[in-house]
Amino acid sequence: MDYKGKKAAFYTLGCKLNFSETSTIAASFKEVGFDRVEFEEEADVYVINTCSVTNQGDKESRNIIRRAVRKNPNAMVIVVGCYSQLKPEEVGHIEGVDLVLGTQEKFHIPAYLGDLQKKDTTQVQTTRLANIKSYHRAFSWGDRTRSFLKVQDGCDYYCSFCTIPFARGRSRNDTIENTVAEAQKAVDKGFKEIILTGVNIGDFGKTTGENFRDLLKALEKVEGLNRLRLGSIEPNLLKDEIIELVAESKVIMPHFHLPLQSGSDEILSLMKRKYSTELYRRRVERIREIVPHAFIGVDVIAGTNGETESYFQESYDFLNSLEISQLHAFTYSERSGTQALKIPWKVEVEDRKRRTQMYINLSEKKLRAFYEQHLGAEQTVLFEDKKSQDSMNGFTENYIKVEIPYNEDLVNQLHPVKLKSILPNGHVAVDLMA
Repeated sequence: MDYKGKKAAFYTLGCKLNFSETSTIAASFKEVGFDRVEFEEEADVYVINTCSVTNQGDKESRNIIRRAVRKNPNAMVIVVGCYSQLKPEEVGHIEGVDLVLGTQEKFHIPAYLGDLQKKDTTQVQTTRLANIKSYHRAFSWGDRTRSFLKVQDGCDYYCSFCTIPFARGRSRNDTIENTVAEAQKAVDKGFKEIILTGVNIGDFGKTTGENFRDLLKALEKVEGLNRLRLGSIEPNLLKDEIIELVAESKVIMPHFHLPLQSGSDEILSLMKRKYSTELYRRRVERIREIVPHAFIGVDVIAGTNGETESYFQESYDFLNSLEISQLHAFTYSERSGTQALKIPWKVEVEDRKRRTQMYINLSEKKLRAFYEQHLGAEQTVLFEDKKSQDSMNGFTENYIKVEIPYNEDLVNQLHPVKLKSILPNGHVAVDLMA
């Protein structure tokens, strides 16, 4: 069916992987005639790509769905993403929702649109977990200076606190050849930086007999690509050969994101993580040894079941002892169907929030120290297209966020700078170099 002249709006919640997939979904609408408009505008169809990592993710997804219904009560409202796969009936009971699609179905939305009329009852279409096997390529464009390139989907780890394997299925990927072709498409659209994304990117190659290091080596050679940045990679999958490749590369940025989740071995065991604090420390020390200026970001969860005060303090002290750059602290949220619910010793919600705030405070201290270490250094910044009042931001190779007065000529441009001072908002002021 031809939907020429019809308008579609999209909203993405959650991870970078979702952002890459929303762009691919939006492209499928364009192919059948839709014009894409901003989510705050009146549209004929609203598509909400949801997140369900935490209870807060579910709540935010519901709020955005209701916002779309209020914006245009006559519009067709379609909900996809992890929340739809995990709790389709719950999503379907939200007033105004016409269509709920699961992990596999979301890439074929135009086939479900029909005449765009509101439904008397919500249509729900999902695939059972065991049958989620297809892989869909994706990379983001249109709303960011950098492109998120999907290289992997699903997860085989089944950590005790996590629902992602239930929402996205088993680990799977495309070939290196096809992934490189997608990267070239992103570069051809004008992107100078690509960020690799997936559920467990270090697991790349499981379904094709290839490996993550060879993928990186192939992506380095993409014509016109200035920067390649790694997404989150499990510490047990970050082999020395990958760290060494980053150290030698002129394209792969000195930036690592290593999920830890807890600095207590007892809690890591309860979480069913596949590494120890000893292995994690070795990874950080190896990075610092051969890529001393690298940015190292860390994910950590506060207040998971079983985390006594002493285990939390052990985790906090471990993180404080590491030469890392920033923490991404999450408050533990019970998720139905996870093994963590069987673990005794529930942490009070207020204690979870207090511990999260302690991690946030530690993160601010670590980030400022990292920035201070590099003041006076000369680096190259890729400036972004977003304007905040009269200023603009960009990132150095090692992910230091800088701020300058807005200059349209610098949007999506690489420019040498000298790091000057830390501003009150935590960003770094720079001098532009010739």
